[in-house]
Amino acid sequence: MLRAKAETLRSLHRTPPILVLPNAWDAASAALFERAGARAIATTSGGIANALGYPDGQHAPLDEVLAATARIAAAIEVPLSADLEAGYADSPEALGESIRRLIEAGAVGVNLEDGLPPGAPTPLREVSEQQRRLEAARQAAERLGVPLVVNARTDVFLHQVGEPAGRLDETVRRLSAFRQAGADCLFAPGVADVETIAALVRRLDGPLNILAGPKTPAPPVLEKLGVARVSVGGALHRASLAFAERLARQFLDGGDFSGLASELSYAALNQIFDRQKAPA
Repeated sequence: MLRAKAETLRSLHRTPPILVLPNAWDAASAALFERAGARAIATTSGGIANALGYPDGQHAPLDEVLAATARIAAAIEVPLSADLEAGYADSPEALGESIRRLIEAGAVGVNLEDGLPPGAPTPLREVSEQQRRLEAARQAAERLGVPLVVNARTDVFLHQVGEPAGRLDETVRRLSAFRQAGADCLFAPGVADVETIAALVRRLDGPLNILAGPKTPAPPVLEKLGVARVSVGGALHRASLAFAERLARQFLDGGDFSGLASELSYAALNQIFDRQKAPA
């Protein structure tokens, strides 16, 4: 089952069409995204952490993150890719163990970043060290017989590392090295302009993942540029909470409850999780 899902997820990176990945933070959001037509679903580390009562940045305990991931995987039929941040591990060996547990939770893809925690001597890991970590992740998955889809992320643009003029070259250098280490997809969050996206597609030998934001080109435009995958990170989670906060303020400030009207009924939500009674 997991092997088949991993192979399906891998095949979805062969564009066109572009793989649009909504990022879920719990079982309900994942099930709704699947119902909306998602061919695969990713998790958002920030959304899961916030839902568990923690800030993003590996502050949520790994046990709790994996338990949440397992609930999401059980709620959907499509492949699941999990954002494991830096893998909750200081060494390649420990990262391999995190990957083993992640696959056992039901994920068939993983997002692994090269950023270091605030206060570290440098903002990003050395390329050779990150290569060893990616190789350890691949080996851990192979031991389980699962062709895990590894999405290797570099935070050069996201954290504005180095001089602006050199960020494209540094991103290409890092992602190319990560591809050599076994990464299946290459992730450059913080990039939204057409020129830079096109340059990354042209210079990288592997599928490119773009993180969507308000200024990101629409999926058809990204597809024409050659982007294989676009994900939204924690944006859907934040938008959902912002909407809920606005409604709460509305009636706490004396307004009416008209904003609570919804096309998503109590019965419809329950039916999603009652698969035996759900229509075929």
